[in-house]
Amino acid sequence: MAGAPAAGRPTDYDVVVVGARVAGSPTAMLLARRGYRVLLVDRMRFPSDVMSSHFIHAYGVARLARWGLLPRLLATGCPPVSLLASDWGEIRLTGTPPPYEGIQFGVCPRRIVLDQLLLTAAIEAGVEFEEAVGVTDLLVDGDRVTGVRLRREGGRPVPVTARYVVGADGMRSFVARTVGAAEYHTIPSLTTTFLTYFENLPMDRLLIHWRPGRCVPAIPTHDGLTVVLCGWSHDEWRTYRSDVEGNYFDTIYRHASPEFAERVRGARRVARIIGSHHAPNFFRKPYGPGWALVGDAGYHKDPVTALGISDAFRDVELLTDALDQVLAGERAEQDALGSYERRRNELAEPLFRYTIEQARYEPLDRLKTLVLRALEADEEARSRFFGVLAGSVHPEEFSSLTNVAGLLVRTGLMPASRHS
Repeated sequence: MAGAPAAGRPTDYDVVVVGARVAGSPTAMLLARRGYRVLLVDRMRFPSDVMSSHFIHAYGVARLARWGLLPRLLATGCPPVSLLASDWGEIRLTGTPPPYEGIQFGVCPRRIVLDQLLLTAAIEAGVEFEEAVGVTDLLVDGDRVTGVRLRREGGRPVPVTARYVVGADGMRSFVARTVGAAEYHTIPSLTTTFLTYFENLPMDRLLIHWRPGRCVPAIPTHDGLTVVLCGWSHDEWRTYRSDVEGNYFDTIYRHASPEFAERVRGARRVARIIGSHHAPNFFRKPYGPGWALVGDAGYHKDPVTALGISDAFRDVELLTDALDQVLAGERAEQDALGSYERRRNELAEPLFRYTIEQARYEPLDRLKTLVLRALEADEEARSRFFGVLAGSVHPEEFSSLTNVAGLLVRTGLMPASRHS
């Protein structure tokens, strides 16, 4: 990290946000709406696409509504998805989750649309934005981060000072790496995921096929297209990478439902197959003197539950509230940002554990099979099951012994005497 400018010099910005996608642009936007001077930078040019499962659950959609951006997104032709379906072969569940803050649907926007929409909203709020800019170093004064050094196209690195630098630059975050942000709850990559888009494959729901070692989700998105993903156990990556396309379609034809596989055979692929075999699971300490992390930079998990964007939106609000309190002199840095970390973890850890469990792609055991059979027969419980990912039902409440036993008794799969 480079040395800082002379002490006492006024900063160029209140906050510099590094990374302008689903964590960075909303962070910059919300801070600018509160009157702060914000610079947002990204090494890419916009609009541009990025690998992503790109589903937003109801609790993420509620944030878009709160920020006044949901009507804009729906106006782009992104279809609301209120029906959720899970297929385990012999067991198939379909339902609509309870509403979260009045929102009872998710959306699956193409990232080239969503990211540009969020960036535009940030600029409208007064954020200064620079694209195709590299961050070569962080400025420091003692142990405190005081800004960044930027390299603009064709130019020499220049210092830009700020009261805070926010790393919203993804799981490989330069900011996190440079400050040495501590990592915890670390679990190596469990899956490999690839996706592409099809036309003539209409969908009215988010459908996920679960099989031992495999996962095949399909979701409607922009322009009447459906995105179809294939997940494999990570330890198969070296075998499967020799023929990604062949193995992608083989997975659908052999492991999705026969009806869906036949529909894919009759559909037309309109994009290349893209994917990633690197999806580590971790939390990072998301703050320190003069810096903070948000989105995948601070907390990352397997894409199997498609929680990344929704969690980023949630954590953006937590961080901007904390930074506002510090910048306004209402709370001490350690107090406000420490609360940000604790609240983030409190909200994230239950679904982090659930995601890890799902990402192992293990065969159903006897208890899980019984629970799924019970859900087939209980519409209200089925709705609450889907509410776990929608954010309207707490995962530990749903999986509690009391709830599971009550479900099995109500559906006649466990004697009442055993429950009592």
